[in-house]
Amino acid sequence: MTTTTPTTGAATAAVEHALTRLAEVDQPEIWITLRTEVELRELAAGIDGRRAAGEDLPLAGWTVAVKDNIDVAGLPTTAASPEVLHTPDVSAPTVARLEAAGAVVVGKTNLDQFATGLVGARSPYGVPHAAGDATRVSGGSSAGSGLAVAHGIVDVALGTDTAGSGRVPAAFNHVVGIKPTLGVFPVDGVVPASPSYDTVSVFAADLATAVVAADVIAAAGSPRPWPADAPLAARVTGAAPRVGVARPQDLTPMSPAWRAAYDDTVAAVRASGAEVVELDVSPLVDVAVLLYGGALLAERAQAFGDRLADLGDRADPTVARIVLPAREFAAVDLVRDQQALVAVRASSEALWDSVDALLLPTAPGHPTLAELAADPVGVNAWVGTYTNFVNLLDLSALAVPAVGSTRDAPVGVSLIGPAFADLALADLAVRTGLADDTGPTEAFWGAGHVDLVVFGAHRTGQPLHHEVARTGARLLGTVSTAPVYRMARLATTPPKPGVWRSDADGASIVGERWAFPRAGFADFVSGLAAPMAIGVVELADGSSVLGFLCEPRALDGAEDVTGHGDWLAVPPTPVIDSHS
Repeated sequence: MTTTTPTTGAATAAVEHALTRLAEVDQPEIWITLRTEVELRELAAGIDGRRAAGEDLPLAGWTVAVKDNIDVAGLPTTAASPEVLHTPDVSAPTVARLEAAGAVVVGKTNLDQFATGLVGARSPYGVPHAAGDATRVSGGSSAGSGLAVAHGIVDVALGTDTAGSGRVPAAFNHVVGIKPTLGVFPVDGVVPASPSYDTVSVFAADLATAVVAADVIAAAGSPRPWPADAPLAARVTGAAPRVGVARPQDLTPMSPAWRAAYDDTVAAVRASGAEVVELDVSPLVDVAVLLYGGALLAERAQAFGDRLADLGDRADPTVARIVLPAREFAAVDLVRDQQALVAVRASSEALWDSVDALLLPTAPGHPTLAELAADPVGVNAWVGTYTNFVNLLDLSALAVPAVGSTRDAPVGVSLIGPAFADLALADLAVRTGLADDTGPTEAFWGAGHVDLVVFGAHRTGQPLHHEVARTGARLLGTVSTAPVYRMARLATTPPKPGVWRSDADGASIVGERWAFPRAGFADFVSGLAAPMAIGVVELADGSSVLGFLCEPRALDGAEDVTGHGDWLAVPPTPVIDSHS
């Protein structure tokens, strides 16, 4: 990430960095269309000028690459067809929102033709290879987008994901990939592959950068509204997060190196304090074959089959071999596979009663270009073993490097959760040590929330904190009230502070500010025990927020502990020895 708090000229500096890296990397097959140096410098100068005039552009100083099945105003969209499909006048909303925040689009990236593939080699614009190993595939279909980030050319890249295209390039190039819940990102301005299961995805070198980009994209509004119970952080219903992992028999497709890295990652997650639960994931792996091996392929045939047929022998032969026969499926075939999918989706929902997320390999291994050439369909299917089912079952996913992964020998794992677990997965990646930082605490991707300040037993590490943790609430930080409050030790079990406003002789009291999912807040408040109450609390910065207060009747005879200023600084209640 170039910067999150850019200085004057940051956009120009970012563009110059991108131009330098483009020359150093010298892999033209990453790109289908690049903006000229003149265009990029003009765009950057305009952004820097707007910032200098006082305009708020939070992504000024960021550069972006965009997969060439997503529209960028003024740049041709090809979807890796040898012909330009169209040249749009407006950018897709996902792109436009990044641009409106000050990011500069460097160019359009290469992909498997019509976003059909997980290897990145099905393109007339050249065959990219992995960033750290020229003998291995780049991963696809968002091949160029993953590479543009891996090579440090851009801060963020947009891909798409239907079968794993927002995750496999992350795994093969040692970067992070966010595959959001279907509908969280708008798909207007995206050439469809399989419309029921398509989403835009985000690549970045680190989770913090990816989260900021996702927040800019989603916060402006999602086609599929966030439910009131969507967690803002990992829901912890016990002593620690519960992470599901695959049984040994579910890992037989894996190469030895990737299996060892997966085992090491599971061990590290367990060592982080998470509870690791071994699960039968074979129903998920089995249903994955429907995406390419059944009548669901009719969606691809409907979306771009006619264009593919018109290309004739100029179409990628593997893509044509996969998609064109799907035009012959009967309606009964499609209904059969759709009903099979409905049944697995219903049964898979029980998974989330036992674990907070699944941790699976992103791929079973990293094939070479030679292996792909020998078996283009079989190798692609193998790569998708642990990704193809995710969108079919309406799940969210986050791809991160595995323990021991390096640029030259990358290995990837994915955290997978139910729909709208996106924010929880990012939090869980940090909790378990799979990522360093989730970025700014205020990045909610447009999910609704209610803020509440707690002062005592519900704070982190305190006896009632579990009541907060199970709602999926997110800690926003430590705060202090305006100096108009007092605090007493209440005679409750466990002991709690009673806080009330006293303008005449008040002080500043320390607490924690939490953001609760709306439904989680309602559930939390419904269990509130007397004498606690929820009221408006004025903070030291002059803002007001809901917070814990106390019914006046509970203060009779209570010990005033205002002088300590923080419940955690109040000495424990003295234990009276009845024999002394």
